[in-house]
Amino acid sequence: MMRDPKDDHWNAVYGSKADTDTSWYEPKPTDSLAMLDRLGVVIGQSVIDVGGGTSTLVDSLWGRGHRDLAVLDVSAEALRQSRERLGKDGEQVEWVVADLTEWAPSRRYDVWHDRAVFHFLTDPDARAAYLTSLRTAVQPGGAFVVATFALSGPEHCSGLPVARHSAEGLIDALGPGFEVIDQREIIHTTPWGSEQPFTWLGGRVVP
Repeated sequence: MMRDPKDDHWNAVYGSKADTDTSWYEPKPTDSLAMLDRLGVVIGQSVIDVGGGTSTLVDSLWGRGHRDLAVLDVSAEALRQSRERLGKDGEQVEWVVADLTEWAPSRRYDVWHDRAVFHFLTDPDARAAYLTSLRTAVQPGGAFVVATFALSGPEHCSGLPVARHSAEGLIDALGPGFEVIDQREIIHTTPWGSEQPFTWLGGRVVP
């Protein structure tokens, strides 16, 4: 079987850099938690964090009392680090090593969270595959959160090109079948003080 270059790229990133050396690092996922709160996500609902890498969202949700949690990422190294960080609690989290555009979900979740996967998908076929995974993985009426670089955000991240979106453009990219409840532009500050504008959408998958 041929290795996927994406696997090598992201395993190298997570294997060579500390979290605080990555532009996307945040000590607490405040914006993600706030969006989930605005969508009415409650304890007992299942949550999948796609492209979760070494994000501490899973830690925060576990700390709030969530127990049906999954984290998906193309990098096995990133998920290894996250699982080790959680210790025994990590044994109860579902860890999924997969390319989201090729993933066939084996179950459905109540909540989909994506902070910065969609903007790496510059190819229309890859975006279509992402949306198929989203619709397949989320319960009808379930919640979704998608965040991408805004139009004034960076053109590249971790050496890869990205597709930047306004709120209206991101809504168009998602297409029909999604009810947007909240949309906003949020500034993320990197560990070295640079500002990165993000477009955030939160809503429901229309049954």
